[in-house]
Amino acid sequence: MKETTAIIVPAYNEAAWITETLRTLRHSKVLAGLQLIVVDDGSRDDTSLLAAPWADTVLRLPQNQGKGIALWRGIELSDCERFLLVDADLGTTAAYTALLLNELESGTCEMTVACPPPAEQGGFGLVKRLAQRSIRQMTGITLQAPLSGQRALTRRAVKAVRDWNCGFGIEVAMTLDILRAGFPMREIPLPIRHREHGRSLGGFWHRGRQCVAIQKAVAGRREARR
Repeated sequence: MKETTAIIVPAYNEAAWITETLRTLRHSKVLAGLQLIVVDDGSRDDTSLLAAPWADTVLRLPQNQGKGIALWRGIELSDCERFLLVDADLGTTAAYTALLLNELESGTCEMTVACPPPAEQGGFGLVKRLAQRSIRQMTGITLQAPLSGQRALTRRAVKAVRDWNCGFGIEVAMTLDILRAGFPMREIPLPIRHREHGRSLGGFWHRGRQCVAIQKAVAGRREARR
């Protein structure tokens, strides 16, 4: 696993969280030896500077291009056969993502997705239900955590994703493409926590952008089926 797996961490203005997240990944017995790539998606803070001591590679994009592109740029830097996608704000709970690789290593699926506990300060669940409904309508499969960014996938699954330029809609986009390619996936309950936006103005703004990105990603894939 250590020779064939890369961890990709997309980050945008994550100076408050990224050190703890990367330190946790480096100190994990399972993850410590993996190639660790951080893609700074045009941050305006010290994200890149703080990531440098921990990552094998830090790619700093000159301007913000969205989460999907950040993930793809990280994947492009590696010739590994498996990828672990980890959000930059997991802190110490990033250690649990190692369990996603265990299932992938068994060969029973091409992508594993972390299913976290309910958010303590979540929104109203509208975006999650939109994602669930869209995936169910197009694949017949109902997922518990369609928005989870913590995923492990094979290079075969990566190649099935037709377009990574989906911003915050990338999780729904990759799920649709991978399932429609006939590749099996599995959700795994994990006690992962990350920064919660809550029902604040910033939280509603974030979820609004996410909703628009998901709608665009889904619409493009529905059009492609015609």
